Amino acid sequence: VQLVESGGGSVQAGGSLRLSCVVSGFTTCIAWFRQAPGKGREGVAFIIDDGRPTYADSVKGRFTISKDNTKNTLYLQMDSLKPEDTAMYYCAASRAWGSTCVQPPYWGQGTQVTVSS
Repeated sequence: VQLVESGGGSVQAGGSLRLSCVVSGFTTCIAWFRQAPGKGREGVAFIIDDGRPTYADSVKGRFTISKDNTKNTLYLQMDSLKPEDTAMYYCAASRAWGSTCVQPPYWGQGTQVTVSS
């Protein structure tokens, strides 16, 4: 599985960004994670077995994860961005049946999101 993210950048608080992740290979679950400087990795949004998306409480109602299977692309629409959303964002996936993507083995290189106040 290969994952290539794009779409990061700098935005003011309250703004929006859309991240993209081109996915090569079969996956059973796919997710967006983020890591801010000096902090641990945080799972942000998940799609497991093409089921209903799930979100971290910190982004619920502001972020939307979606997949376009015709383009083999995963998206993360981020609205109402806050300075605390500043982080490196990663696309990650697993191809193991029954995986919930808590510790996915495949990762993209990351894309930086910076939100200024």
